[in-house]
Amino acid sequence: MVPISTPSGEFRVWTKRVGTNADLKVLLLHGGPGASDELFECFDTWFPHAGIEYYYYDQLGSFRSDQPDDPTLWNLDRFVDEVEQVRVALGLDASNFVLLGQSWGGMLALEYALHHGANLKGLVISNMMSSARLYNQYAEDVLMPTMDQAALSQIKQFEAEGDTDNPRYEQLLMEHHYLLHVCRLPLDEWPDPVQRALAHINPSIYVPMQGPSELGLSGTLLDWDRSGDLGSIDVPTLTIGATHDTMDPQHMRWMSEQLPQGSYLHCPDGSHLAQYDDRQHYFPGLIDFLQGL
Repeated sequence: MVPISTPSGEFRVWTKRVGTNADLKVLLLHGGPGASDELFECFDTWFPHAGIEYYYYDQLGSFRSDQPDDPTLWNLDRFVDEVEQVRVALGLDASNFVLLGQSWGGMLALEYALHHGANLKGLVISNMMSSARLYNQYAEDVLMPTMDQAALSQIKQFEAEGDTDNPRYEQLLMEHHYLLHVCRLPLDEWPDPVQRALAHINPSIYVPMQGPSELGLSGTLLDWDRSGDLGSIDVPTLTIGATHDTMDPQHMRWMSEQLPQGSYLHCPDGSHLAQYDDRQHYFPGLIDFLQGL
């Protein structure tokens, strides 16, 4: 448990180290916001065999960490400061520290790199675009037109009425969006870590910051855009995109071209959780990048 200082007081966040490698230590930033690091449990199948030291970490407000009831804590700048406090507590530095963020964790990792890039040996942005506006545009222009339009109409009606706790709303999203673009495995084959992570999402963080679902972004992060700042992140950086992702894979490739030391990994069979539904492309490419640092 790592102590974290915030404007609202002192709290603790949960971390767990796996493996030992003095030169390569990867800190995992989970999605959400407000989900959990359970989404990274599949890394246990790959990283230990590759000799990579890595750290699970539930962000403040998430599953195994303290969950203060204070909405003023749920903002991007404070989360960036939290990651820096975790880095210091774990003794990570530019000789060994790689930050890997997936989804919201990718946004957080990008923001961290812009504020504290001197502390990084490498960076991985998995399944996260550099612009909330373009994320929404991709959902509107590419993903929504391919959906069952009657189902989409019902989803939007639930959102307009503020009835997003309705079980029917969740059912429609699962059938017509999540099974196509979040995790493409049959629902009865969704891995236990994925199901647990979704069950453990803290809606008090997720809904205000992200909005009610993964079908676009409508929370306080709505205006976030770092596309014009990618050129200032001068550390080896891998972006990971997937054909069926909620995020535009072409934008993920474009991001890699804007980064001074960028490279791109494409998962042709994957979606937002490509580490589960396209692991045969995700992990070999990721491990190659990490071992090349």
